[in-house]
Amino acid sequence: MRKIITVSREFGSGGRELGKRLAEIFGMNYVDGEIAGAVSEEKSLYETYLSGKYESGIFGYPPSGAHSFSCIGSVNNSAMMIARQHKIIREIAARTDCVIIGRGASAVLNEFKPFRIFVYADMPSKIARCRSRADGGEDLSDKQIERKIKSIDGARKKTHELYAAYGWGDKAGYDLCINTSGADIARVAEITAEYASEYFKRNSVQGE
Repeated sequence: MRKIITVSREFGSGGRELGKRLAEIFGMNYVDGEIAGAVSEEKSLYETYLSGKYESGIFGYPPSGAHSFSCIGSVNNSAMMIARQHKIIREIAARTDCVIIGRGASAVLNEFKPFRIFVYADMPSKIARCRSRADGGEDLSDKQIERKIKSIDGARKKTHELYAAYGWGDKAGYDLCINTSGADIARVAEITAEYASEYFKRNSVQGE
């Protein structure tokens, strides 16, 4: 049985860093932007568009003009893009042990019995994390950062509702929900890895 970890997360919660550290601990492949790139190749769309459309980027958005959202725009096309993304996620999970960040993996990989994590944090912690990772040229107030965080998380929630039977962040849809407020992500990763190991052992025994 494949060992798959999916990481869903609020923006600024440290979920991506946690996923990277878990991949290193377990020696698994780390899958994030590769999915957007694979869909981009199939549809000849810019990876920046896909990252912005479904993951909402850091604080940036796709360039204006010919490659803006308005040139795509159809609901049917968006549904098709999500379906392609999920197809690629399943293909990746079928061939390798991996940690997959976001992109609906927790909801679409039920047959693989992934270890599903949701990462969240209080707003001050998320703002502080965003500031620590911001480009030098970004000069945003805390209120501006908070609005952007809420906008990004709102988009993730709406996208999740298109294909999942449970709510985004609803504990019923995850095996572990982690509050990283003020936490050291490196230490959180170590503890989470121990919990994940037990999860994989239980599922291995049940699958025999």
